[in-house]
Amino acid sequence: MAEIAVSLVIKNLIPLLVQEVRLLKGVHVKVASIKGELEIIQSFLKDADARVEQENMSNVEKTWVKQIREEAYHIEDIIDEYILHLAKGPLGPRQHFHFLRKFFQFTKKLKAKHVIVSKIQDISINLKEKRELAVKYRFNTIEQGGLSNNARSVTWYDPRVASLFIEEAEVVGIESHRDKLINWLVEGPSNRIMISVVGIGGVGKTTLVKKVYDNKKVVAHFNCRAWITVSQSFKKEDLFRDMIKQLYEARKEFAPKEIDKMEEINLIKVLRQCLHEQRYVIVVDDLWDIDFLEYIKFALPNNDKGSGIVITTRNEDVAPSHNESSSCYVHKQLPLPSDKALELFYKKVFQHEENNCPHELVELSSKIVERCEGLPLAIVVIGGLLSSKDKVVSEWGKLHDSFSLELDTNSRLRSIPKILSLSYHDLPYYLKACFLYLGMFPEDYSINCARLIRLWIAEGFVKEKQGLTLEELAQAYLNQLIHRSLVQVAVFDEVGKNRFCRVHDMLREVILSRAEELNFCLVSIQNYSSFDKIARRISITNNVNTPSQSISNFQTRSIFIFGLDEVPNSFFTTCFANFKLMRTMDFEGAPIDYIPKEVGNLLHLRYLSLRDTKVKMLPKSIGKLHYLETLDLKRSFVSELPTEISRLHKLRYLAAYIEDNDVEFNIDFRQAVKIPSGIGHLQSLQKLSKIEAKNNALLTELGSLGQLRKLEIAKLRRENGMALCKVLETMSHLQTLRIQAASDEEVLELQSMSSPPPFLQTLGLSGRLEKFPEWILKLKSIARIALNWSKLMEDPLKVLQALPNLMRLQLLNGYGGEQLHIEGGGFQKLKNLRLDNLGGLNRLIIDEGALPLLEKLVIGECPQLKDVPSGIHHLKSLKIVEFVEMPIEFILSLQPDEGPDFGKVKHIPCVDFLCRTHGVYYKSYKLGNSELLERLQS
Repeated sequence: MAEIAVSLVIKNLIPLLVQEVRLLKGVHVKVASIKGELEIIQSFLKDADARVEQENMSNVEKTWVKQIREEAYHIEDIIDEYILHLAKGPLGPRQHFHFLRKFFQFTKKLKAKHVIVSKIQDISINLKEKRELAVKYRFNTIEQGGLSNNARSVTWYDPRVASLFIEEAEVVGIESHRDKLINWLVEGPSNRIMISVVGIGGVGKTTLVKKVYDNKKVVAHFNCRAWITVSQSFKKEDLFRDMIKQLYEARKEFAPKEIDKMEEINLIKVLRQCLHEQRYVIVVDDLWDIDFLEYIKFALPNNDKGSGIVITTRNEDVAPSHNESSSCYVHKQLPLPSDKALELFYKKVFQHEENNCPHELVELSSKIVERCEGLPLAIVVIGGLLSSKDKVVSEWGKLHDSFSLELDTNSRLRSIPKILSLSYHDLPYYLKACFLYLGMFPEDYSINCARLIRLWIAEGFVKEKQGLTLEELAQAYLNQLIHRSLVQVAVFDEVGKNRFCRVHDMLREVILSRAEELNFCLVSIQNYSSFDKIARRISITNNVNTPSQSISNFQTRSIFIFGLDEVPNSFFTTCFANFKLMRTMDFEGAPIDYIPKEVGNLLHLRYLSLRDTKVKMLPKSIGKLHYLETLDLKRSFVSELPTEISRLHKLRYLAAYIEDNDVEFNIDFRQAVKIPSGIGHLQSLQKLSKIEAKNNALLTELGSLGQLRKLEIAKLRRENGMALCKVLETMSHLQTLRIQAASDEEVLELQSMSSPPPFLQTLGLSGRLEKFPEWILKLKSIARIALNWSKLMEDPLKVLQALPNLMRLQLLNGYGGEQLHIEGGGFQKLKNLRLDNLGGLNRLIIDEGALPLLEKLVIGECPQLKDVPSGIHHLKSLKIVEFVEMPIEFILSLQPDEGPDFGKVKHIPCVDFLCRTHGVYYKSYKLGNSELLERLQS
């Protein structure tokens, strides 16, 4: 991780080298020298980090890495201080003492340059000495020794080994998975199949596969079998030799002695010859390297005998998917559900008490198991520890209350973070900082993926790559962490995009331990209020009583606030007075109602979130934040942006709206904000929402925003429509567009657009449409459409059903006719359909062959619709149907036993009825609910 700090510093040195003219003579040469030294040191650090993974690093090396990391931070501080110093303008009113102010500014900058000359000279000497020390001890040569080889390897008990010998009676919650895998192997095709079992470390992949491997059906079905464990450190030749010896042993023969001296190619020849006429099954356990899998597939012949290869891996990218070949199967092993987790815990702890938990320990048992989040490794290890302790509340309470500390210090629990850490060590460098950053969020916190991506970008973790935006690259980073089973997806949208993610609690403990060790970030938790350590990032949670003076460290670059009931003014003063080099300030949900004008002093600020706060206005000094990339004002009380916002030329994300539950037409309860003229200067903007369309001049300015990916615009009047259409035709990168009329009677004049944005994926139109916009049919990439208050008189489904990639469709008061008809073959990819507030609708017809992938159907407040949609029984993929505030006779017709239409919906797993309680609130009832029937009959 020290290499990450160095990498960021090298990146920050580039502007100083480019702006050579601004430096004193000789400084440019020194800066270039520092850059060169750091690039050499990077190679030493990468090898040092590799030895950390092997626990094979000497104390001298550890000290050296620590010093390099601190030196990198020191360089970053100097660079940022220097830039801040040069950026400070002259003092006093502009109209007075012009010459004196100019002279003062010049001498001030001259002094700053002399200071940086001195500091850079010292840094250059320090780095040279540290590089020479590394060369002296040969830190960069793992194989050749140096001090590394004299370091004693740490031995530890790996509980995964025990998973190979677990008795059947001790296994919990894998029966159905085991049977599925056995069926794939035994009932599979004649060509060779490949089964991948994927999941987080410790989730039970090896246990599951071992039960399959030893199953009587499998043993009888295959002529020979072998099991190899790969892990992170392996030699192909050794694994091939092991496989050959197992295969010979299974035939009760001795393997040829010459294989011990054979090289890779000859070993592969022996393997292929050995398996040529055999129906075999080979297990490759704990696979990390996709390249080695290619070797395996080549070494094992595809002989049409019905053979199989089974792999376990934490990395989904390593596992061949069914999309690649019909012979490839993937099973994702998930954590145990809570009931099975508790069952496993009881089996481990109370095995001598016939799995019976004493009444006084039931609640504590549940809490301890809850901390394990269904991870069998953790449940078994912690259960093993507790089985040897006295079964009393006081003893178990100590473990629960000091869980994090026990994981670090208790020798019997240390194997849990050790195993989970293997996934962290396997990460490429550019992902390690991104992964550690997840520790900034509280336990069990659902992290908004878009928010996380913007934070990574602001921190400088995302390296530029030609042809991709930083947001696209960051999304790829997140996908890699998900595929490596390090991040769990909490919420998907219809198109499969990750909306929210989270980290397993056990992995979070690993993150926090590693992050604190590296001074990467410091997270305050209950009973911990000391911020006396140096940390680049600080996260304050759970109303910790943190004295503001204790977090005044000049090196802090990021600050988060979560779950506080009060933020003292003294804390705010400290933030803006002392944190001059701040890069990110995330105050989402914080109880604050203002931002001081001193925010303008934070020149390096890249990210500012005031989402869900009570802040009413932004100070004019916001215009000084020339590096600001993200300004998030969603659900704050800011109703108008200052003119100075147009100076923020690096701004990529600008989102602001106010919740307004009183506006009936504003169906998403989001009131737009007023923006000043000059918005066209913000040419780096990728997202702009939700703004008022106050005049055509403002709309014309939007044409300058060529990088825009998302635009939400409200209060559009009919006379503005043509101007907006003309602008939209120039937005070639636009992916999301939402337009809202000034009122429910205002017409959206959007007919004049002939060439809509080609990559548009989301479209929302709220307002009257006199005619269906024909350009919508040209949107071949469109995935989501919402037509609200459109009041069309012609059936819009007739044209919309032909869109090839449409996955979500909403009509809310969007159609005034009596009948909607979805023809056979229509909506081939639609997954979610909502028809709401269609006052005239009395019939919905669904032909056979339509909506083959539909999973959710919502029909609400259609008082004339007396019968269930015709053809609903054709929808075999349907999982959820919701009927919202429908007529009594309609609801009764669907009830079990008495309802004549019950047979049409009985195949649907979930049928809900939502009835209004008051305002916008509803109560949900399941099909056949007695309380619902009583309500309808009363």
